[in-house]
Amino acid sequence: MNKTPKTVSDVIRAHFDGLTRAERQLAESLLDNYPVSGLGSITTVADNAGVSTPTVARMVQKLGYKGYAEFQAHLHHELEATLSNPIAKHDRWASNAPGTHILNRFADAVINNMRQTLSALDTRSFDGAARLLSDRKRNVYFVGGRITGALAEYFFTHMQVIRPKTALMSSNTSAWPQNVLNMSAGDVLVIFDIRRYEADMETLAEVAKASGVEIILFTDPWSSPVAKHASHCFRIDIEAPSAWDSSVVTLFVVEALIEAVQSSAWDETRERMNTLEGLFEQARLFRKPH
Repeated sequence: MNKTPKTVSDVIRAHFDGLTRAERQLAESLLDNYPVSGLGSITTVADNAGVSTPTVARMVQKLGYKGYAEFQAHLHHELEATLSNPIAKHDRWASNAPGTHILNRFADAVINNMRQTLSALDTRSFDGAARLLSDRKRNVYFVGGRITGALAEYFFTHMQVIRPKTALMSSNTSAWPQNVLNMSAGDVLVIFDIRRYEADMETLAEVAKASGVEIILFTDPWSSPVAKHASHCFRIDIEAPSAWDSSVVTLFVVEALIEAVQSSAWDETRERMNTLEGLFEQARLFRKPH
């Protein structure tokens, strides 16, 4: 969904059409098990792709890198960013923290995340995701990881009011096969997967995609491996002066999608909301003011 390259994989895809046949073979090899596939020696990378070493050297320069060393340095930087644990992140931020209040520093980071994400977000893909979620004939499933499961639940909670045929998948992976069993071609699976990526998510996406399920992915700038299976991929900036990644902009995009789906068939949504309010009143779930 990004208009400007952010990662080495972005750069490769942006230049793909201008590559020779051998270079395209190399590019596909690099993307197949990215970024690990590019971390070996230049000879190893060439052998794995079935091309010559000079082909590797020519392609990385064509991509805009001064040489293989610079190309690989970018890959190492990406890998470090995706694998960094909360303690390492906090130490890095603390050593570089400006002498301003945390509220201001956090606000600056979030605003920058918003700016960067929106500048790269493809509105056509956003609209495509909204159309999938708005199609009442499709079942929609939501799943997230240890932290992002809360975002999946938030999205699901709103969508089950707006439309029928929604399901929240458990964070317990042993329950996933039953969900996949119920999925049909054309259904939608919304996945949240940010660094450090959860290995089972890629397997789930692969199996669902093979069944004809459309996948909508929420991830980070470095991109979860699930991206290769996704119909729509929201790559969202998440850096913050904290041990934890920020979910603010992810939630912003989620809420924008909620509104887009809600407005697509407002009469039906309003009727469901009115019915639900009646059920709440019968159950005396919410306290009324006297």
